[in-house]
Amino acid sequence: MNAVAGAARAHPESRYAIIASRWNPRIVDALVDGAQRVLVDHGVADDAIDVVRVPGAWEIPAVAAKLAHGGRHAAILALGCVVRGDTRHYEHVADGCAQGLMQVAVTHRVPVLNGVLAVERHADAEARAGGPHGNKGEDVALAALEMIDLWRQL
Repeated sequence: MNAVAGAARAHPESRYAIIASRWNPRIVDALVDGAQRVLVDHGVADDAIDVVRVPGAWEIPAVAAKLAHGGRHAAILALGCVVRGDTRHYEHVADGCAQGLMQVAVTHRVPVLNGVLAVERHADAEARAGGPHGNKGEDVALAALEMIDLWRQL
């Protein structure tokens, strides 16, 4: 945990949205658990975290846009896992998801954190979902807290 993220704190009135893909459930569930744990550890009430499940990573930006438009959430955390296969589908999904999430953040002026893993192999995903490379869900939760603080300062 870096010094800036460690200093980030939850705001009691804030709600958080976690949009999680149902594809690759073992990996994504570990990311969701990590994100929820960090938010709660930093003072977010369990009932202030809305978890929305979507079929896959491709659907995440559309749901993020709908949630952002509603204006109820201080931050939106996107969690999923796209593993390279034998076709170009991987690039379409991973790149489209990332670009869509950035568009939501810029258009709706809300922090949108990209925790969608785009990996070569399942082992790479496991390493980033609680394995030797940490938990990307935890990382995006810390970044969300930091971005909310920054948003309020600007």
